[in-house]
Amino acid sequence: MRNFTIIYIVVFVFLAFSKVTHAQIVISKPNLGFSQACASPSFNTYNVTFSFSPEAGISASNQFIIELSDDSGSFSNPTVLYTSVQGTVTVSPATLSFSVPTTIAGEAYKVRVKSTSPVATSTGSDAFAAYYKIQDTPFSINNLIDSGVYCNGGSYLLTIDNPGTGDNDSPLQYPSLTFNWYRETSPTTSVFVASGNSLSVNQSGTYFAETNYGTCTSNSFSNRVTVSESGTTSVSSINSSLGNPFCASQGTTTLSTINGNGYQWYKDGIEIPEATGQMYTTDESGIFSVAIDLGDCTADASIDLQSKDYTSSIDVPENNVIESDESLIATITTTANNPEFQWYLNDTMILNATESSFEATQIGNYKAVVTQTIGCVASTEFLFQITEAFPDVEKIPNLISPNADGFNDTWVIPQNYVSGTNTEVQILNSQGEIVLKTKDYLNNWPQTEINFKDVNPVYYYIITTSDNKTRKGSITVIK
Repeated sequence: MRNFTIIYIVVFVFLAFSKVTHAQIVISKPNLGFSQACASPSFNTYNVTFSFSPEAGISASNQFIIELSDDSGSFSNPTVLYTSVQGTVTVSPATLSFSVPTTIAGEAYKVRVKSTSPVATSTGSDAFAAYYKIQDTPFSINNLIDSGVYCNGGSYLLTIDNPGTGDNDSPLQYPSLTFNWYRETSPTTSVFVASGNSLSVNQSGTYFAETNYGTCTSNSFSNRVTVSESGTTSVSSINSSLGNPFCASQGTTTLSTINGNGYQWYKDGIEIPEATGQMYTTDESGIFSVAIDLGDCTADASIDLQSKDYTSSIDVPENNVIESDESLIATITTTANNPEFQWYLNDTMILNATESSFEATQIGNYKAVVTQTIGCVASTEFLFQITEAFPDVEKIPNLISPNADGFNDTWVIPQNYVSGTNTEVQILNSQGEIVLKTKDYLNNWPQTEINFKDVNPVYYYIITTSDNKTRKGSITVIK
């Protein structure tokens, strides 16, 4: 009986010892498959490798868990990055993949590995930088205006645009992001100035902002802005949200200028009523300017805004003279994409006149329209006039018969007195009233019907040349 008891005790101790040994494993320090976790919407997969021993020490229900520390490496409140399916990881060493949270941002994160059956925990990995680059494209500050001005003793506020202009992806749309501001010290070097969504500048220099992704490389940076101290008045610039030229068919463009205390906008030198904000919206072309109140000093800015993205020209002047048996060929040259052409005479469309060149044979007012049909759909008009050459008469006539018979209907005078010679022509009626006074006489008087009574009316002319020589006489009007 005693021997049986001894054997029972030995077997019990052996089984108990075996059970304890089976319930213990050791997990090694995780080996990172990366040096930095610079994640983004297009990439967020990272590997970690670890060993555990003995392999037989894990149960069939065991799960391995990857935990993430805070940005200082502390696991006091860890984040679970990955949990394996029960019993799927049984061979050591093992490599597992995980993704980092979209809010991660710091330089000293660590990961560790835990098991559930039996319970065991590794030491933390080497520290690594980790950032989720939710915004990784260039953005704009200062409304894309490359300059800023502050008065002596004052400052200029640089801000990140939100939402910004055009396709600008403002990082301010992502609340988790922070920003660093820098001042250039050379074309390739810069110094850190401050952190924040804006920067108050009181030192001349060129400044820019970057989204704070630590040691991770990034494309999330701003345009450069050169800030200077002003005297009494400074010159700044204006930005057009749709560029310049802009495409009017795409809608209005927003003009914006630098930060100031007050503004007044002008178009072609004329004040625009109630246009007193930092921005002004328009769909027109023209020279836009703005007066900016900076407090103790002022700044002015202007832009020659064009509403198309191509150029066109015509090879004839605005005024043209041809003989009765002559013609005029006009040709349009343009950089428009897939252009269409249309010609008009006296505001009436000329049928089949749809080429870049047109041969005009009639006198009158012509209009040519070229339209870009691909991309920015826009049109440009050209106006020109064709008149018949003045007849070369020798003497100033004293008799006309405006009866529409095509002969002597108007008062036709020698060419050295007509339009283009800077000669003043006056015609007075018998009461001494001026009925015509011009320095651009076109041999076309009278243009309206003259009423006859019992006798033929008599008019008087005074012709004064550019060198002040005068010719006077009378004009009798007969039927």
